[in-house]
Amino acid sequence: MIQTIEAVVNEQGEVRLLQPIRLSTERRALVTILEEKPVINVPETALLSEASLAEDWNRPEEDAAW
Repeated sequence: MIQTIEAVVNEQGEVRLLQPIRLSTERRALVTILEEKPVINVPETALLSEASLAEDWNRPEEDAAW
């Protein structure tokens, strides 16, 4: 199962997870360096799904239903 865990990477490249995790065995991980501070406080999943949801939300049938 793929999990996304928020972390902080310091100037020396040390990674500190912001929440505890438990794994049954050693796992590989990918690290993506983000902007210094979040631009807005919106969950990433909401931003990623916005375009696909807009297809349904922006239909005339949906407007008529509301």
